[in-house]
Amino acid sequence: MITAALVKELREKTGAGMMDCKKVLTETDGDLEKAAELLRERGIAKAAKKSGRVAAEGMVEAYVSEDGKIGAAVEVNSETDFVAKNEVFQTFVEKIAEQVVSSDVADVDALLASTWMDDTSKTVNDALVEKVATIGEKLSIRRFEKVEAPIVVGYLHGGGRIGVIVGAEGTKSDATEEALTNIAMQIAAMNPQYASRDEISADELAKMKEITIDSALNDPAS
Repeated sequence: MITAALVKELREKTGAGMMDCKKVLTETDGDLEKAAELLRERGIAKAAKKSGRVAAEGMVEAYVSEDGKIGAAVEVNSETDFVAKNEVFQTFVEKIAEQVVSSDVADVDALLASTWMDDTSKTVNDALVEKVATIGEKLSIRRFEKVEAPIVVGYLHGGGRIGVIVGAEGTKSDATEEALTNIAMQIAAMNPQYASRDEISADELAKMKEITIDSALNDPAS
């Protein structure tokens, strides 16, 4: 007999829907492990079917380690804005950002192949496939940036549409963290392409100067 308690246990373990859990438990005569494996296999099949679809929505998460010295901004895409606002999806993205900070991965492929921090029997890609099956949309870890410095702060803007990580030299204090948060807010608002003038090529600097001069000369108020 498939009890409600057994269905609940499988649902909590896998995150799958109640009816899916009940169905696989019935097929496996109540064997919890076999049922979980069956859900995983079917999740892979669902993910494969959705692989050609476009994941253009989603969110960015900014996560900083407890010691405040490592931070990461991660973008994970979904197919619809509705899913991007879903708590299950948001929690998953937070975990992905924490995974990046906690590991030494350098790119998305390495991240997907790394051991999932919530279950060492799985990879991050396995966890992603399971979330596709649970949520019902194609999900994609698009990119991430990681910063290590004596002081690191993170900032999110627009409900997770923009994420900023700022690292700086110095001593951590309330004042320095506040200053870096203000800088992160400025970055989110202006989207600068460079951190300093030294990073700009001579040709591009000349072009920017030309545009600024032309704009000033053509300003009716000048």
